[in-house]
This record gives sequence, structure tokens and C-alpha cells, in this order.
Amino acid sequence: MRLTGEDQSLNQEVLSGGDGQFSFANIAPRPFQLTITSAGFSTQTFSGILHSGEIYIVPQIALAVATDMAEVQVGLSQTEVAEEQIKVEEKQRVLGVLPNFYVSYVPNAVPLTSKQKFKLALRTVVDPFTFAFVGGAAGVEQAQNHFSGYGQGAQGYGKRFGAGYADAVTGTFIGSAMLPSLLKQDPRYFYKGSGSKRSRILYAIANSVICKGDNGRWQANYSNILGNLAAGGISNLYYPANDRNGAGLTFENAAIGIGATAVANLFQEFVIRKLTPKVPNHDPAKL
Repeated sequence: MRLTGEDQSLNQEVLSGGDGQFSFANIAPRPFQLTITSAGFSTQTFSGILHSGEIYIVPQIALAVATDMAEVQVGLSQTEVAEEQIKVEEKQRVLGVLPNFYVSYVPNAVPLTSKQKFKLALRTVVDPFTFAFVGGAAGVEQAQNHFSGYGQGAQGYGKRFGAGYADAVTGTFIGSAMLPSLLKQDPRYFYKGSGSKRSRILYAIANSVICKGDNGRWQANYSNILGNLAAGGISNLYYPANDRNGAGLTFENAAIGIGATAVANLFQEFVIRKLTPKVPNHDPAKL
């Protein structure tokens, strides 16, 4: 409610109570105008004259619903914000070549949906560098006659390549898409970049066994731990019989996977960001 008069000294505003009642006190006798406004309703005005010693009671006023009012709120949903952040992450390449998709340089990045987790996993396993890396590793294994049951020649190389690529696919999809979706965990590494060197080292190593949940809270990284165990178990299906070791191979591969994650996190924290062009500033996201 706004009360106005012929001069500025009369201008006063009050809010009505829940029952619509209001009052103004210590008003000098004079003509006045009362303006009543409320969101979503048409403005109403009422005029009168206050006489000396008079208590003026305003007649009941009913506000009509506004018919010419439009209010539009424009903003991005969490899913849309996450999609934009993924697009940035998919451009992150070490030395402009090696994919660096699973690192967020935005500490409060929006959590990914299940669909986005699978999309990022697929983007990783079909990246040309993944094929090149697996191919190189298969060549080294063949040169060292590792997994001798595969034999030599093109056939042996093909089997080693297939096993290596199967490891990459199962490990990525199980540990970075399936389990994170089921357990509502974020598969990305969140770059710290500040604090003492010791705190950053501990943070990087700890992130092989802890992770950020979709609720923003830190928790045990069951996705990575169980993902490595699952991938290790599945590898028993296609590794040569004489190289299979049942539970031993499963836990060995899982331990190697967790250790590799810790080492990769250390490189992420201290080296890789410097070698990755076009990364966002290390500041909280401003949405």
C-alpha cells in the first residue's frame, strides 16, 4: 500500500496483513491517494480527504486478476548445464592429442545423468587414441610374448588387441557408467589445484578409493573398486587358459586398476593441467 499526497512528506508505504487489513498513523489532514498493488493483480487506486481528528476507514477494495501481465523465467536445467560442461571436458586433450575427458576443473560441477555417464564412456572407448594406445600395448605384449597362449603373428596380435580393447571397454563402462549410475556416483576426478603439496598428493591418492556422489558429498568409490574387480573377473573369459588364475587374476587386475587410478590422479593434479590447452579457469562455476 502506498499513500501519497500533494507533497512528498505524505508518501508512506505499508504491507497489509494476512487478512488484507492495513493502517497509516500520524497523517496530517489533507487530500490523499491510496495505491494498492499485489503481484498478479491489477493496481487499484482510491482517493479521499482526511479531516482534522478523523479516523478514515477505507471501503473494502477488491483487486482484479491482471490480464495483461506476463512473467517469463529463462534458465538452464541441471541436465543442460551438465551437457555444456561435458562439451568442455570432451575438448580437453593433453598436448592437444591425448583425451582427458574424466577430469573436471570446475570444483562444483553439476552431477551427470545416467545417460551422460554412458555417453562419456562411449566417447572415450571410441576415441582414436584409445585404439592407438591399445594397439601399442598389444604390440609390446607380443614382442615380450606376454600371454603366450595367444601365439604370434597377425592372429596373436589380433587376440592381444581384442583382449586389451575388451579390458578398456568393460573397465570404462562398468566403472565409469554402469556402477556410477546405479550407485549415484560421479566418475570424474575433480582437480584440487590449491593447498600444500602434501594435501594435494593425499587428495589425489585418496581419490582412487573415494569419489564425489551425485549429491555432492564425498563417499567410498565403490564404482572404481567394484568396477576393477568386475573387469578383472570378466577378463578370465578371454585370457589364455594358462594365464587365467581365477580369483587371483581378478584381484591382481583390480589392484593394478586402483593403483593406476592413483598414479593417474597424481599426474592430473601436478602435470596434466599444464599440458592441457583450453581448460576452464580453476574457479567455482558461475551459473
